[in-house]
Amino acid sequence: MRPDSPENACHPYGDTSETICVLGIGNVLWADEGFGVRCIEALQQRYEFAPHVQLVDGGTQGLYLVQHVQQAGRLLIFDAIDYGLAPGALKLVENEDVPRFMGAKKMSLHQTGFQEVLMLAQLTERYPKEVLLVGCQPEEIDDYGGSLRPVVKQALEQALAVGVEALRRWGAQPVPRQRPLSEVETVTFAELALGRYEAQRPPEALACRSGDERFMPARQET
Repeated sequence: MRPDSPENACHPYGDTSETICVLGIGNVLWADEGFGVRCIEALQQRYEFAPHVQLVDGGTQGLYLVQHVQQAGRLLIFDAIDYGLAPGALKLVENEDVPRFMGAKKMSLHQTGFQEVLMLAQLTERYPKEVLLVGCQPEEIDDYGGSLRPVVKQALEQALAVGVEALRRWGAQPVPRQRPLSEVETVTFAELALGRYEAQRPPEALACRSGDERFMPARQET
């Protein structure tokens, strides 16, 4: 997350009932696990929003995200979640069903942490009045240094359409972006932007995706 970005500005005081938080969670280094963050990246590159809208690259920060949830009147979440469906399938979960669903369907440690975030916000009675989770079934997450699989990258477009429609309904006023973002403005790290990440990754034959043999125990001869 880029804390110096305008979209990440916090509102610790005053009425935050109209604040809209758009949160992408996941780890871009593990293939389809980065779906949520890639959604935030694409959303910011393509659209501009009203001042009361915050775009947040939540990464795998867990409880550190609680302030964003507590300060939001409405919360939109993008994430990769194992629904047991076909890869690339989207599923929408709303309002009070979101924390229960993320607890039952957790796929990685960041989802365990984020379920706790939602429960803490409920406990402190600072929970958004509307929550929408746009989840995508991953195809591959055990690929360190990998990128979104084609079927998940295609699903990202549908997820963005669903998200933009919800944001328009909530009063976020999305309009197509007229000027390119500078690196300072991006809510995700420019060094890990999807195009750069895919163009600069080493060939699979040179990348240690399943463990470096130099640090693995030698096999015993039988």
